[in-house]
Amino acid sequence: MAEENEKKEVKKAEEKKPFMAFLDENKLEIVTVILLGITALLTAWASYVGSIHGGNQATNYATSNNLSSDGNAMYNSAVQTLTQDMNVWNTILDYEIEIMYADSINDQNEVEAYVWKLQWFCMDNLSEDMAAIIGYDQEAFNDGVNDTEDIIAWIYDDSGKAITSPFVDEAFTDSYFAETNAKLDEAQAVLEQGQQDNANGDKFSLVTVIYSVALFLLGIVGVFKNQTNKKIVLLVSVVCLIIAVIFMVTIPLPTSGGIFG
Repeated sequence: MAEENEKKEVKKAEEKKPFMAFLDENKLEIVTVILLGITALLTAWASYVGSIHGGNQATNYATSNNLSSDGNAMYNSAVQTLTQDMNVWNTILDYEIEIMYADSINDQNEVEAYVWKLQWFCMDNLSEDMAAIIGYDQEAFNDGVNDTEDIIAWIYDDSGKAITSPFVDEAFTDSYFAETNAKLDEAQAVLEQGQQDNANGDKFSLVTVIYSVALFLLGIVGVFKNQTNKKIVLLVSVVCLIIAVIFMVTIPLPTSGGIFG
């Protein structure tokens, strides 16, 4: 009977075992201080990385604006060049028509006159790219050897390059804007990186808030006199700390700035 009573007492004592009994008052204080230090360091780190993201965001936005301005200037220049080359083509076509007409009525003087005009005009105004696409050979057509015959043969060539506008070729027209598009694509890429930096900076700000909550809870642990209450608050702060750490490690670090180069 005495043994039974003793067992019951032991069972009751175990049932009344304090919450997180492995943490006595001294250990609780030590754990709290250590966690305060760790959380403070993590808060400072999150704040630092977030500020780098913010700096990168501002830099990328400014760079993107500059690249966009350059791209727009290049676009205007490309439009002017395209318009100028279209005018060049129209003039070349006019000369070709005059040559074809003069040739059709056997007016050799007129043929040679317009061939001469075409030669000089092309030497001064025809770009290499346009010459290539319409098949105009600057060297062969200006070497002084059968130039008139060479140009007439070029005009009547079955390929039709000489009398077909080069601007019907979409790839040729797009080539005027190749550098412009590359510059604007670069501006867009930098802008998107800036937006990503902005999003990452906001996430690090949220991490800092969670760390601050953990710091607050750790700071008030000592206010409670009841050990159970202290341990509950400590436990909640640890949960906040773990959540913040897990969230933080999922956020990309800055690609540049500070210790990241």
